[in-house]
Amino acid sequence: MFDGFAELDIVTSDTTIHGRRGGDGPPVLLLHGMPETHLMWHRVAPRLAERFTVVATDLRGFGGSGAPPSAPDHAPYSMRRVAAEQVEVMRLLGYDRFAVVGHDRGGRCAYRMALDHPDAVSRLAVLDIVPTGDAFDRADMAFSLGFWLWSFLAAPEPVPERLVAGVPEVIVAHMLDDLSEVTDAFPAAVRAEYVAQFRRPEGVHAICEQYRAAATLDYEHDRADRGRRRIGCPVLALWGHAGPVATWYRPLEVWRAWADQVEGGPVAAGHFLPEEAPDETLRHLLAFLE
Repeated sequence: MFDGFAELDIVTSDTTIHGRRGGDGPPVLLLHGMPETHLMWHRVAPRLAERFTVVATDLRGFGGSGAPPSAPDHAPYSMRRVAAEQVEVMRLLGYDRFAVVGHDRGGRCAYRMALDHPDAVSRLAVLDIVPTGDAFDRADMAFSLGFWLWSFLAAPEPVPERLVAGVPEVIVAHMLDDLSEVTDAFPAAVRAEYVAQFRRPEGVHAICEQYRAAATLDYEHDRADRGRRRIGCPVLALWGHAGPVATWYRPLEVWRAWADQVEGGPVAAGHFLPEEAPDETLRHLLAFLE
């Protein structure tokens, strides 16, 4: 799936981050969403690598990356810390400035990276999200019922950890199948890798800690920054044409409250744009990144 890519295990200040690198040209970092790993880019990354140096990583706690200990305030799994670690990874690979493309949780890491490390991020693409603070501030019954996993995974330990670890294939199938429109978007081998990561107790705990941080520190950081700090680089926002982001928000308006240069639009897919609509997603990314 990643012909020509080399596997990487980068030792950071806190743990080890797993990923792949391939191609030649300006650097682009690809960050995955939930419940995926860097494998979600398997239909997009090789074609991007024809024009760019592509790095695709697993966020801490996911896939082959380490899951360092958390803390009572969940700070080790805040997007501020996760983003700083991904910047560290890129610098250790020799890239002080790069474009970043993030889907779902990876998109939340990516926009936090652009806010906290503006000198590092040249371009930002966010796929099927609005900022965490905006999502919580606008939450209503539709959000509560549609995104119940946010509350479930953020519940006090060990309840979500034990329930998810008990039937990982059920929770992964729910997320992939309920939020997608393309039935064959996830090859069996890739789906199996997504499920496998939820059989690691330390990984499940780390992922739950990320959702606990989202409901506390990430929300607080967004509220503190909204209207005070802006994303200085160009922003591309893409979203599924009939999903929650399309129906609950006006995505470009939301992102223009955070950045001056925003473009984008809907993609004919569900939530998982790079896997469901790789050609259309790639077309948007190439036009933006070039």
